[in-house]
Amino acid sequence: MNKMGTIIGFTFKNKVKTKSFVVTTIVLALLISIGLNVPYFITLFNGGSIGGGAAGDHPVNIGLLSAGQPEVSEKLEKFSSAQGDQAYRFIADGTKDEAALKADAESGLTDGYLKFEAAQGQEFPQPILYSTEEVSPQIIASIEAALQSVKLDVVVKDVLTAEQKELINTPVKVSEQSLSAEEAGADAGSENGMSPINYIVVYLLIILLFTSTMMTGNMIASEITAEKSSRIMEILITSVSPLSQMFGKIIGIFMVGMLQIGIFGAVVAGNVLLPHNRDVLSDFSLNLSDVNIAVIVYGLIFYILGYFLYAVMFAAIGSMVSRTEELGQAVLPITMLSLVSFYIAIFSIATPNILLLKVASFIPFTSPTAILVRIGAGVAPTWEILVSLAILVVSIFIFGWLAAKIYRTGVLMYGKRPTFKELFKAMKAYKI
Repeated sequence: MNKMGTIIGFTFKNKVKTKSFVVTTIVLALLISIGLNVPYFITLFNGGSIGGGAAGDHPVNIGLLSAGQPEVSEKLEKFSSAQGDQAYRFIADGTKDEAALKADAESGLTDGYLKFEAAQGQEFPQPILYSTEEVSPQIIASIEAALQSVKLDVVVKDVLTAEQKELINTPVKVSEQSLSAEEAGADAGSENGMSPINYIVVYLLIILLFTSTMMTGNMIASEITAEKSSRIMEILITSVSPLSQMFGKIIGIFMVGMLQIGIFGAVVAGNVLLPHNRDVLSDFSLNLSDVNIAVIVYGLIFYILGYFLYAVMFAAIGSMVSRTEELGQAVLPITMLSLVSFYIAIFSIATPNILLLKVASFIPFTSPTAILVRIGAGVAPTWEILVSLAILVVSIFIFGWLAAKIYRTGVLMYGKRPTFKELFKAMKAYKI
């Protein structure tokens, strides 16, 4: 164990100090920061979209042309004032005609004005918004919602009570529940679907699991192959047991991956908590407090177990290859397995209850991503999660045992890659 600890420490320090690790980490951190701040950059360079700036900008001032439609103008102003919307406000002045309102907009006193034109065959007029610059979609949506309420008030007049009008204006939302989740004893209030913020979290965790597994797995295989091709392995094998070598490298590179993930997590958290990004999240109705903690916890657990499952296979393959040029072809089957796991989860994220995803949740090569989608959607009963974890742990022990035997045999076999028959004969002579 002391020798394994030395290998873990040496592998970790050696990889962290490499230029490739430092440059890759910095570049990816910059790309993450830029990606998270793209909405803010758009508001800075969008040519002055009205109402599209960050919080603290002055509200959009819109003049109301009351001539011809004084009732609509009055009701619209009262409704907007009652809503307390700070993003925009109507300025009504019955003494001003269209020319005066246009002059106010051009001089900067207002950002534009709203005009009502009679619509043929309709009781409610057609509103037209004139503005000096493009108005943001959020402001347009707020004005349309206000006009919709005023339209109802104008058309029905006093036929309906205030409570009835409010009830009509309240949108109807459909809440969907999974019968299978209820029958399995899951939370009866869980929804067959994800909130937007949980959808994003699950999506990012799937991508993280795939990219990190591929990067660290190839790192393990390439390091073992490089040591074997340079004959350093023959020296190492006399000092340290093959088992300590293999798991020392796996754990050391795992620590490198966790360090990189920690750095990226800090970069994401730092950018998300910036004031202008909090405003963007609120604009899209994304609330960080809605994040399902179970998704984060199980995501970390399945990430660690999934990493070790693929890592032992990468180590076994790396030990059988004598030249680094042959490594890409050798690890192709493992890469394909990882791609299958990735695509099953990504393409099923909107339909978490399909049979394919349920079956994939119990297959060790696909369960880390498949079960994560179902946990995020709240349709995975606790017993399914525990069974999936148990199968994954057992699979790690089985494949770890096989990988150790292959590693012990493969690191001392040079020339062409051994056939399965040759490998099996050599493995029989070595017991763990």
